[in-house]
Amino acid sequence: MGPRAGVPSRRHAEMGPVLTHSRSASDASTSPSTDAWRARPRRVLARRAEPLLISGGPCLTAPAATGFTQADREDRADRMDRVDQAEQAEQADPAGAGIADLTGIIDSTRHGGRTLALTFDDGPNPADTPQLLKVLRRHRVKAVFCLWGEHVKEHPELVRAIVAGGHTLGNHTMRHDDLSSWSPERIRADLEMTNAEIHRAAPGTRIPYFRAPYGRWGRSPEVAYGLGMRPLGWRLAIGDWEPPGTDELIRRIEEGITPGSVVLLHDGGGDRSQTVAAVDRVVPELRFRGWRFDRPARHA
Repeated sequence: MGPRAGVPSRRHAEMGPVLTHSRSASDASTSPSTDAWRARPRRVLARRAEPLLISGGPCLTAPAATGFTQADREDRADRMDRVDQAEQAEQADPAGAGIADLTGIIDSTRHGGRTLALTFDDGPNPADTPQLLKVLRRHRVKAVFCLWGEHVKEHPELVRAIVAGGHTLGNHTMRHDDLSSWSPERIRADLEMTNAEIHRAAPGTRIPYFRAPYGRWGRSPEVAYGLGMRPLGWRLAIGDWEPPGTDELIRRIEEGITPGSVVLLHDGGGDRSQTVAAVDRVVPELRFRGWRFDRPARHA
């Protein structure tokens, strides 16, 4: 992959209303088991308060004893996003309006601010993908894996492991070809073949994103949109396709990220052990500095 960024995107705040519940004292005045009856709604409220924690902070004030960490809040925000995504994403615009936005190349995160999204290309790779998945699980980070079709065919079990880890999939073509001069028909055939291999490995899995090899898009954004995928670019490419050393990769990430960045890394296409080591070290450091890990936006 070359360090070509996608088209800048627009962000919109996503904040829903917060509902609170109250009961009048008269509600319990005639109950023969008042104490048990009063305890019941408190248990219901405790269960319902948890999902209302979003990435920007809690919508309901949690008791001090809960001990929510930043990773907890990111997990809850991610679950809320997946529910919302299942309801809204991948729906065609019936009036044909906004198609240019939907086929625009995404390079920003879903929530903006001091967030970044980690994306990994060219896997799955049996040498490094399993180690990367362990690192991401340990740090409770969800990422996007843009899959090379031939590698999917060779290692379907790794695709299933990626999905089991709660990560998002992207189509990265069947053979990592330059699509810039291809006809829409040829691009479509390739993307359909790649999706078929991914679904053979992990039936029913959604593939919401497509990324063109080398960032050479040609007609692929519109074709990908027609197949239910959004073109995923990046704002920061750290050049790990030619490993410069773990310390250098960390420096490039820390000095190169800007608020809302989609970051391009690799888990396949060569020895990616330095990338795995860099992710392992940089995630806790960035969290300490106030950064959060997000998903890419749904559209540009």
